[in-house]
Amino acid sequence: MKCIYIDPPYNTRSAFEHYDDNLEHSRWLAMMWPRLELLRELLSEDGSIWVSIDDNEGHYLKVIMDEVFGRSSFVTNVVWQKRYSRENRGAIGDVHEHVLVYARAPEIFKSVRNKLPLDADQAKIYRNPDNPAETNPAKRWRGLPMTAQGFRPNQMYPITAPNGRVHTPPEGRCWSTIEPEFEKLRSSGRIYWGKDGNAQPSVIRYLSEVEGLVPWSWWPHSDAGHTDESKKEANELFGADVSFGTPKPERLIHRVLHIATNPGDIVLDSFLGSGTTAAVAHKMNRRYVGVEVGDHAVTHCAARLAKVIDGEQGGVSKTVGWTGGGGFRFYRLGEPVFGDDGALTPGIRFSALAAHIWFAEAGQAPTSAPSGPVLGADTERAVALLYNGVLGDRRPQGGNVLTRQTLAIIREHLPGDFDGELVVYGERSALTAPSLIRERVVFRQTPYDVKVRR
Repeated sequence: MKCIYIDPPYNTRSAFEHYDDNLEHSRWLAMMWPRLELLRELLSEDGSIWVSIDDNEGHYLKVIMDEVFGRSSFVTNVVWQKRYSRENRGAIGDVHEHVLVYARAPEIFKSVRNKLPLDADQAKIYRNPDNPAETNPAKRWRGLPMTAQGFRPNQMYPITAPNGRVHTPPEGRCWSTIEPEFEKLRSSGRIYWGKDGNAQPSVIRYLSEVEGLVPWSWWPHSDAGHTDESKKEANELFGADVSFGTPKPERLIHRVLHIATNPGDIVLDSFLGSGTTAAVAHKMNRRYVGVEVGDHAVTHCAARLAKVIDGEQGGVSKTVGWTGGGGFRFYRLGEPVFGDDGALTPGIRFSALAAHIWFAEAGQAPTSAPSGPVLGADTERAVALLYNGVLGDRRPQGGNVLTRQTLAIIREHLPGDFDGELVVYGERSALTAPSLIRERVVFRQTPYDVKVRR
């Protein structure tokens, strides 16, 4: 994943309709830690993870993320101004939240992350004095100071302005370039001397040359939205009576994805909530994976994405030029294969275990439910499962054991021209090791050889 953004429960001791936000502190940490470990494994080498949080657990989250990702992977703590009006309920008004940012490799992330475009107010600084109405970025410019902090001997030289005034660097500073480079700038008309031709030299920078602004850690509501905005977005999408409790504004997610991703990159949100991350990613032409539990995965997430595809114009739609299109796939997870103790779930259905084993062996989901013990086969390899009486024999030592009889039944379900290796999962094998070799069978014992990940 190029970018992971999550907005987990903040543990504010509050009760919300769609999720539990009132856990014991230790239980909250225990809930977050394994999830962060899994997310770390899904992050690409040039990827980053962004986690929204407030002060209830924010500082503890920073510590466990330091442990999981490594302190050297910390990029920044973004402070987001979530309110634009005063908050008077507490001793000191609460107007901000945090977004903790970590990167798998911070130096790589720095080289691939995107800068922020200039807004209208920032672009106003660039103008053409000879034509104030000029809109062409290649003709709008500003003068940038030509000094730098410090003392470098080869950057300490006198400069004579067109009208004769001699300039030297101010005390404690030097020119920002060596003299030969300065002469190149002067000869190409890239030096500004002020209205009277006597001012300290400035380097002319055209608006068309500005790549953007390096993101910084203070995100005011004017740039990244606020909670009133996100509530209005949710009300327009779902109606005030079934709206979501604590959504994030689309502008906040838009800024995260603009910095961290490019079109076509994959974004993951495993606390999808009302579907904001998926909706914004879709509008920005990013691929995405969203994970959510509860009925709001249907009532909010899927319903919201359907509206996005139809071209809804809320949130950042106009900003990114969204008019609709595309599609998404909605999947429901099957029953859990493993319990909290790592053992197979007691009484797990054959179809659920078969799907898991086939994915572990083949690296892809099954296209259909097996009608017998054979889960799948190609010209070189086949996989079979003896479990839960699939052969019609539910005796403890019956159809779940690999015998010559059950092997013959398995081979009856194989393609007629199959002559490859056969992997069989079962309770135990009654065949000797030489027999398995001769029959080109690899036996894996259930449940011990059933892996969480292969």
